[in-house]
Amino acid sequence: MLSEFVVGQQYTNDQISISLRVENLGGIRPSVDATKKIRHIAIVTKLAGSGQNLLENPYQDRIEENILVFTGQGKAGDQSLTGRNKRIIEQFNAPVPLYCFESCGRQQYIFRGLLELLRHYYEMQVDSDRKLRKVLVFEFRIHPESTIVPIDMAAELTAAFLPENRFAISANEPEKVVVVSELEKSEISDPSTLEVETIRSRLFGINPYRFEHLLKKLVEKKGFRDVSLTPPSQDGGIDLNAYVSSNNYFFANTLVQFQAKRWRHSVGRVEINGFRGAISSMAKGVFVTTSHFTRAAIQEAEHPGKPSIALIDGFMLASMIKDVQLAVEEFDANAI
Repeated sequence: MLSEFVVGQQYTNDQISISLRVENLGGIRPSVDATKKIRHIAIVTKLAGSGQNLLENPYQDRIEENILVFTGQGKAGDQSLTGRNKRIIEQFNAPVPLYCFESCGRQQYIFRGLLELLRHYYEMQVDSDRKLRKVLVFEFRIHPESTIVPIDMAAELTAAFLPENRFAISANEPEKVVVVSELEKSEISDPSTLEVETIRSRLFGINPYRFEHLLKKLVEKKGFRDVSLTPPSQDGGIDLNAYVSSNNYFFANTLVQFQAKRWRHSVGRVEINGFRGAISSMAKGVFVTTSHFTRAAIQEAEHPGKPSIALIDGFMLASMIKDVQLAVEEFDANAI
């Protein structure tokens, strides 16, 4: 039995389950005492694109810039904020240690560090039967700075990095973001909606450089002229420049600057503020992402006292790609 976990080190499934006193299966493994009070939770993720097909791994977990985007428990059917999924949000009420382990195959797992739950919300994903279903998505910040995590000190370490007002947050409802799940059930079952969400899923398989090329093609097809990509080393927060067509009598020749984020995790207020600071004083700004925008990001983009920023989320982006019949496959690893 282990007394500590080291960030970056590999562990067997047995070492995790025995040392943390959790079950040896599942992505959410809580440990509770005799009174059912939570001790800690092992979060076990197998990242999307790790070699398994949709049938084997229908989840779309990703780690981006120290943010883990994690799909809740349940491979089939709609998910809900109950059972083990609900156990996770107990960190809003107490410094519950959340251990992050990433599967690296053959019952081996890399310890990534302790997790801070940032937000949770519903979205739609394509499952192993190629059907849309409602899933819970949790976004965590990984804290690898505590490279050695003694099990008996994990709660203390967790309390140290949680915000002071953490326990005043209401966790009864998922945070409001712009997601497909806001559609009516009849729309969700519509074949065109499935096609759009399938397109959005494919976008995650394109590297960021080629994603920018896809966006350039889309903007051109939408009628903009003189569309150009900014060199990666010189973008300053601007990924693409374009001009409104002279056929548009109201905004002809206006410079429009884009920032593109091929992210699974949500775009927040900080990213919107950073983008606004990079936009030319004579330009309009458009923030494009494959994911969603938090409520705070939307409010910041629409702030009445600041230049407004247009927001295009993943579902809207995929819908536009579908409308102009742009083939995502053209931008795979061999296309450019």
